[in-house]
Amino acid sequence: MTQPERFMQQALDLAQRGEGRTAPNPPVGAVLVREGCVVGEGFHPEAGQPHAEVFALRQAGEAARGATLYVTLEPCCHQGRTGPCTEALIAAGVSEVYVGAVDPNPQVAGQGVARLQAAGMTVHIGPLESECRHLLAPFAKRITTGRPYVLFKSALTLDGRIATSTGDSRWISSEQSRALVHQLRNRVDGILVGSRTVMADNPRLTTRLDGDCRNAARIVIDSRLQTSPDAEVYSPDAVGRRILVTAEHHPDAAYAPYLERGVELVRLEQQEGHLDPTAIMHALGQLDLMFLMLEGGGQLGGVMLRAGLVDRVMLFVAPLLLGGDDGLPLLSGQGVTALADAWRITTPVVTRIEDDILIEGEVQRCSPA
Repeated sequence: MTQPERFMQQALDLAQRGEGRTAPNPPVGAVLVREGCVVGEGFHPEAGQPHAEVFALRQAGEAARGATLYVTLEPCCHQGRTGPCTEALIAAGVSEVYVGAVDPNPQVAGQGVARLQAAGMTVHIGPLESECRHLLAPFAKRITTGRPYVLFKSALTLDGRIATSTGDSRWISSEQSRALVHQLRNRVDGILVGSRTVMADNPRLTTRLDGDCRNAARIVIDSRLQTSPDAEVYSPDAVGRRILVTAEHHPDAAYAPYLERGVELVRLEQQEGHLDPTAIMHALGQLDLMFLMLEGGGQLGGVMLRAGLVDRVMLFVAPLLLGGDDGLPLLSGQGVTALADAWRITTPVVTRIEDDILIEGEVQRCSPA
């Protein structure tokens, strides 16, 4: 690993500490280096707080003059909740900047790099550009489409089932795989399930880890208000946002029990008796939710996939066979009729976790819909 790669990796490691906490801003890490030694570092902890570059500059003090900055995202050049980082870097006398990825925000989109270059700084794009773009994917999705980035996570058997015919699914995946899911819950902005999952499993959807962790928003899609207001997912005993996405035609009295528990309601118009999945995602994007993990069953997963709203999958395949054709499939509903219309997992990564096999990758339609 070259020196620029080493310091950019350090910036990436810092940025990851902000995952799930910065929305609607991206997680960003920054490292200031002078004569081969780190003189300042920082990461963006949450919206409204200083950006990563500012924390690094504060730590470096006068040592920032003539130093080289490694930052995972192009420094901002516009006034938001905080001032433009480009001007702070120029004032501090930083001489060279390595930018992991250009900002997809149309308000920046290369203008930050141009401003630094105009001030006489040497600016490089990269190294580790693909790694930085991967980290920024949820931010890029929301800032360009208004919708959150969706990761579909599931555990399934070798014959593609997520539960038996009676709904028994505890536990298909290994203990180590489930621990990894809790680490992921600690990095996303929200966890999304459907009403059937709530009624069948009564999940808490909380993050259960030792040390510094928090609960992502627990989100239920329930157009008919079938889920009990007393369900665990709505419990105010677990800190964190609770959001119910439902239809707008119900009487006010039907919403009252959820509101009394402090649940946020998103009321949407139904189309042909159903909530439009794209409208759901736009509504959740407006709530500053940037990175969602879909943990619902096969029905919700199928709906979201067919609507083109699943960006990435994370599938834990266990060495189990249920047999027969009556178990619950990974994805339900109408599938494609030709392989040319299938969805492909691009650049899949395969990892062994105990006896499970984890397959993850981006989702791409083989041919335009």
